[in-house]
Amino acid sequence: MQASSSHEPSHLKRTLGLPSVLLFGLAYMAPLIVYGTYGVLAKASDDTAALAYLLALVAIAFTALSYGKLARLFPVAGSAYTYTRKTFNAHLGFLIGWATLLDYFFLPMVIWLIGAAYLNAAFPHVPSWIWIVAFIVLTSGLNIVGIELAARFNIVLMIVQLAIVAMFVALCWHYASAAAAPGGIAMAEPFFKPHVPLGATMAGAAIAAYSYLGFDAVSTLTEETIDPKKNMPRAILLIALIGGAIFVIAAYTMQLAHPGVEFKDTDSAAFEVAKMIGGDIFVTVFLAGLILAQFASGISAQASVGRLLYAMGRDEILPKRIFGFIHPRFKTPAINIAIAGIVGLIALKLDVATSTSFINFGAFLAFTAVNLCVIRVYLSGDHGDRRIGVTGGLVFPLIGAVSDIWLLASLEKTALVLGAVWFVLGIVYLCWITRLFRQAPPEVAI
Repeated sequence: MQASSSHEPSHLKRTLGLPSVLLFGLAYMAPLIVYGTYGVLAKASDDTAALAYLLALVAIAFTALSYGKLARLFPVAGSAYTYTRKTFNAHLGFLIGWATLLDYFFLPMVIWLIGAAYLNAAFPHVPSWIWIVAFIVLTSGLNIVGIELAARFNIVLMIVQLAIVAMFVALCWHYASAAAAPGGIAMAEPFFKPHVPLGATMAGAAIAAYSYLGFDAVSTLTEETIDPKKNMPRAILLIALIGGAIFVIAAYTMQLAHPGVEFKDTDSAAFEVAKMIGGDIFVTVFLAGLILAQFASGISAQASVGRLLYAMGRDEILPKRIFGFIHPRFKTPAINIAIAGIVGLIALKLDVATSTSFINFGAFLAFTAVNLCVIRVYLSGDHGDRRIGVTGGLVFPLIGAVSDIWLLASLEKTALVLGAVWFVLGIVYLCWITRLFRQAPPEVAI
């Protein structure tokens, strides 16, 4: 049942340096996503979006430090699932993997939902459901046929996204300066609003964490990274910090240009702001860049889901006849890709706020587990070739775990209920495949 029984080589070629890993992580995070969820975040945080991003960054930064330590101790491809399995036991590892599956499984749905919201804002006479179905059909078809995006397209896409973010920030600043009162811009206003309770900002931070998803994805490249014990911890932390700086600056300047949370459509608020600060020309450039980023991201996310489900089917965690199926002509997990597309139709009944909160449930559980893994390693005394001090092995991961749990508790109630139901289903399924925990669950080799 385990992939370790294969006689094929189990190592990958190390060719990636620190810059390449950084580029991959930032491309996975997609900087333009800060504008895709801005309206929802501004409303949830009561117009403290910049502060919400900053608070989320604190939690993510401490968690990134924990990911870095574990990537050094376990220099193999994997993430929260692998670390929990190796540090605690196979059963807890399975449950964390099950929680992480929630992110992978529903992430394409959120991407398609955000893209449809902005296309609907640009073309209001076309119903949103048509855009959602179009996204699903196109990306599913491309993924089944086996279209691959070359690395150079990721580089071009990153340059385009960063250029649009830079233009958006500059135009917001120019607009805010021109509209400022004689006393000048209220520079501290986006961060300090005495009348806004901390609970509202934390609710926003719980949504803001969605933008950071993917900072840890580079841990899956550990076996392909040169000197991973040195470069991987640096890359994970730098990706979180660079991405966080982009998000905070973007949200800050947006609040300066458009204080308040009154938008025609909360789900596509940045479209309205883009038109306000740059006119029709800039809003066209912005919309094209955002849709391109969402489309490419949707292809990658759905492809990841298909291959993750295939890995679980191949290793007989899920029914092999269905999830382990490979299309005889296209050599892709066609059934799994189609399932991901069908699940995406749930977007027809959800909004951006609920869907992002839903997948953040799994992310926060995984982040908490990673921090607890570092504490477990520190207390065990088995620190590998470099001793972990009390600050890095206990204090920082404890702060990270508490922050992640706080963000988890700040999710909206619907997301908490749906997430809890998903986790309970995972426990029931684990009981079944392990004969009431008497056997170790099979290992997923991704």
